[in-house]
Formats: sequence, structure tokens, C-alpha cells
Amino acid sequence: MPADDDTTGPGFPTVTVVGGGQLARMMAPAAVGLGVRLRVLAERDDDSAALVAPHELGAADDTAAVLRAARGAAVVTFDHEHVPGDVLAALEDAGAVVRPAPGALRHAQDKLVMRRALAALGLPVPAWDAVADLDALRAFADAHGGRAVLKTPRGGYDGKGVLVLSTASDDGWDTAQEWFDRGTFPALLAEEVVPFVRELAVLVARSAMGQVALWPVAQTLQVDGVCREVVAPAPGLDEDLAGVAATTAARIAGALDVTGVMAVEGFEVAGPDGPRFVVNELAMRPHNSGHWTIDGSVTSQFEQHLRAVLDLPLGDVRARDRWTVMVNVLGGEHPDLYSSYLHVMAHDPAVKVHLYGKAVRPGRKIGHVTVSGDDLDDLLERARHAAGYIRGEITE
Repeated sequence: MPADDDTTGPGFPTVTVVGGGQLARMMAPAAVGLGVRLRVLAERDDDSAALVAPHELGAADDTAAVLRAARGAAVVTFDHEHVPGDVLAALEDAGAVVRPAPGALRHAQDKLVMRRALAALGLPVPAWDAVADLDALRAFADAHGGRAVLKTPRGGYDGKGVLVLSTASDDGWDTAQEWFDRGTFPALLAEEVVPFVRELAVLVARSAMGQVALWPVAQTLQVDGVCREVVAPAPGLDEDLAGVAATTAARIAGALDVTGVMAVEGFEVAGPDGPRFVVNELAMRPHNSGHWTIDGSVTSQFEQHLRAVLDLPLGDVRARDRWTVMVNVLGGEHPDLYSSYLHVMAHDPAVKVHLYGKAVRPGRKIGHVTVSGDDLDDLLERARHAAGYIRGEITE
């Protein structure tokens, strides 16, 4: 479907999304609801978003392709952060409105830039340092209980580009040496291993005019660096801590001049004076931790992102039910998604199934399920069963 084939009413804007993954795909229904036009830059015709939206073909690092996709658009936004700085500069030089702006986006692109900015704001973050060699990494680990987390500043996601190391074990140190030897980055990011109680995510939207809206703080479960499930709101979360987390997210969005949806991933950490919220990562786009909002909130993160980047009034972010549970569907050895999808629909009609049109590969995010209601234990069991059945782990 070529991009020139899309039409809409007079005066309604076009939003170009750089990236053809599932996040861009889930913006399409939101764009339809708002009456705006969506155009996607996808690498292939069978990319997740390209299957449902008008698109241009090209990669995010292809300046000419990005500029083609941006022509006539009111705003350019992203479904991932991996867009080179020179491409972003070319967009701005061509007069495109880019949201979030490159100056904000770089904090989600480069973890060292992010850490320096958050530290300058005086926000609670894990102890960290920029390390240029294995000796500096070992010294950092020795100073922090014999353990360290090593991260590549750019390019990591879903557990990629992350190593957890211990001076008491040889595991991972050869890989760390390989990362230094590549010379891709002047330094890597070393962080302390945070003894957290649980992981939390705060989703905030900020419009170009500075209006801010925050969804309830959610609890996330990460397995092998990949988000497995989300519960919103976070069960039993201390009200004061929820307020601190929300205030922190709003402060970051304002200080970094973010336009659009931003996810602030963090830790709940126990302390002698009560629980603390420690900021871990930022994502300046709709985020896996916010997929529950499609079915569980008055305004989804995808609609809100479009509202924010177009500088429309932001929507209501209240939860529709007491609890919403989202469980990711990860690819396994079961390629026939359609038959299992039909079974889940018949077995539990209240479960909402979202599949991304992606080929099945082990560990790949191919969809998610959500279910909402008043009984959290029941919701967890039903959502896990539905995701497990689609994946092929459960057969009855």
C-alpha cells in the first residue's frame, strides 16, 4: 500500500512514524479514531505496521527514505529510538516538525547521556560510572559489593546489550572484554546491581504546549530482560511512593522537553525510611509497559501519543476497571497462531487478544493479551493461560 494512496478529510493532519514495528501498528486504530492520517516508514511490506497502514519503504538510517516519508506530514514521530543524529538533523533542516525533538530523544538513545542528565537533576538513580576498560569495570564492581551491570550506551533493548557480572565468577567477563575490544563506544555504562523489591513503570504524556497526563503507576515483571507481564495499577503500592514516581516522571518530561509519551522504568527499593523509587530507564515513545491502556484506560497510550505530538488536548487517563493485567505473547515452537487465537476467544470472551502480524520466532514479541476486572488473582491466571495457550505452552 503506497503512502500516496491514503486520504482523509480536508484540514486533518498526517503523522509520519519512523519504524514499522508493533508500536506503529497500534497507533493505526488510534489515528482512525482521531480522524488523522498515519504514514509509516517500514523496511519491508510485511512489517507489522506496514500490514495495516499506508507506508513508505526504507530504513531509519536512510536519510532519503526518511525525508520521503516525512513529506507533507504535520509531524514526524518514532516507534523506536534507533534513528541516527544526522537523519534527525536532516529532518529539521528540511523543515519537518520532529517530536520528540532530537535534543530530548538523545536521552533515550544514549544511556550515558541519560544518566548524566538524571544525575544533574538530582534524581535517584543506580550508582554508575562510565568505564573504558575491564580494569575500570572490575574496580567499579569491587566498590559495589562485587557485582555490576554493564550496558552498551546505545542499541540495547529487551535484555540485549546488558551483562550482569560478579567478581566471584568468570561468567560474562570474556563478553565484557569483547565489548571493550570492539571500540564501538569510548566508554560503556557500569551500574550497581540494585536490590529492588519490584519493578515499576510510570507512563507520562506531555504535549507541545506543556500539558501533562500520567496513567496509574504499573508493576512490571521482567524475565531474561524481556517484559513478561504488567499489572495496573501496581498492587499494594504505597500512596506516597506512587506520588513520588509520578512527580519524578513529570519532572523528567518537563526538564528534557519531551513531547509525546515517555515511559520511566524504575525500581521500588526498600529503605529504613520507607520505600524509594529509583529511575532505571527511559523510553520516549509508547512502551510495552503501557499496552494495558488500550483496553484498560479511557485513553490509550497510542491515542495519547498522537494527541501529544499533534499538540491536541490530552485525553482522560483514568483506568476503566480496578485492575488490568497485560501478558506478552512470546514466540515459541507453535507457528499456528490463528487456531489458538480462536480457542482463547471461545474459552474466555473477556480476554482481549492483540497479535502483531509477525512471524513466530522463539522469544520474539508477537502479541499480548489483556483482561480487566476486580479479582486480581483470577485476572492473572486467565491472562497467563491465554498467553500460554497462544504460544503453545498450554494445550488445554
